[in-house]
Amino acid sequence: MEPNASDLPLADIKILDFSRLLPGPWCTQFLGDLGAEVIKVESPESGDPSRHNPPLYSETSAYFNSVNGNKTSLTLDLRAKGAQEVLARLVDWADVVVESFSVGTAKRLGIDYDSLRALKPSLIYCSISGFGQSGPLSTVPGHDLVIQAAAGNLQAAPDRMPCFQAGDYAAASVATIGILSAIRRRDRTGVGANLDVAMFDSLMAMGNIALAPALSRAGNGSGMPALQVWGANPRYAIYPTRDGKTVAVCLLEARLWRQFCAAIGRPDLISDAEGPADRHSDHGDLGRQYQEAVSAFCATHDRDEIVRIMAEHSLPIIGVHSADEALAGDHAQARGMVRAVPHPVEGEIPELANPLQAAGLARTRRAPAPALGGDTDRVLERLGYGEAERLALHRAKVV
Repeated sequence: MEPNASDLPLADIKILDFSRLLPGPWCTQFLGDLGAEVIKVESPESGDPSRHNPPLYSETSAYFNSVNGNKTSLTLDLRAKGAQEVLARLVDWADVVVESFSVGTAKRLGIDYDSLRALKPSLIYCSISGFGQSGPLSTVPGHDLVIQAAAGNLQAAPDRMPCFQAGDYAAASVATIGILSAIRRRDRTGVGANLDVAMFDSLMAMGNIALAPALSRAGNGSGMPALQVWGANPRYAIYPTRDGKTVAVCLLEARLWRQFCAAIGRPDLISDAEGPADRHSDHGDLGRQYQEAVSAFCATHDRDEIVRIMAEHSLPIIGVHSADEALAGDHAQARGMVRAVPHPVEGEIPELANPLQAAGLARTRRAPAPALGGDTDRVLERLGYGEAERLALHRAKVV
């Protein structure tokens, strides 16, 4: 059941969103799921670049739609004469401003923290960038791959190319947490905030596994043996199956390994000497035996057969799904994580749900991502601009 809009936790919060691409839009969409009202401010020429990212549905970007629900779109040329008055009214309306321009751009456009704080001291301002607003790498564009490279996140990747935008989503998550925390503090103290959220910082803060050997060495340890989490541990790896597919095998704990050995009729592979330190190891001399046994089992069974057998024993061995399989999977459907929603251009499209919906904290249905500038006149009217004033702004190409 869809919660009443007024009951959502951010029902009275207003967000001015200058961000583009992934971290900022994902963050503001999440806050919109929690009830915030979000005005997305875009350049009149082409808007958010992700509007043009393939693949499309029939006319609009699947990516853009997936991170820009619950928003209205206002076009505004911040460089145009007259734009600063519109900006001042927007800031007066807003509780939170989010931007993701390269370092220095916000200041040139007159939307930096100091400029906007002068208009509204209680403003919560969040900058999302690759390497932050300071430091020797601050002027480097923050694409996800360079962030993961700099944060030490690629050293264990077999082909050095990640398949998940860890830096983008780390920053998006930290920005969301930071804004929620700043709102809580402002409500208690009246004090605003200036959040400098870097993809680099955010990913580093989540790097306790990838950086564990380095942390050990920095603390006068040897860093060895290193945690084996991606492939070197034969009980935590991906194996091919008889039908040419693959399964992910996650049998770290001794208890799970014993259950697996019993299930496949190989009790001889159980070692009474195994201790807690072996959990994330390569298992030394026994590693090859483990690898051969798991390989042999998987090679003589089809993927889905393996998953069924392992599920009967409550063991974490799951098929490696394609994106299409994951989207249509029984578990995703049972958890309500994928739903069909109406779209004004595309008809009906799939939507990835907010995980907090079951708790009644998030909308169970988003408003569709807006057309570029599709809400400009409605927003201007809310800001107090009459019809003649709105027409003049259009003629002057301010909006």
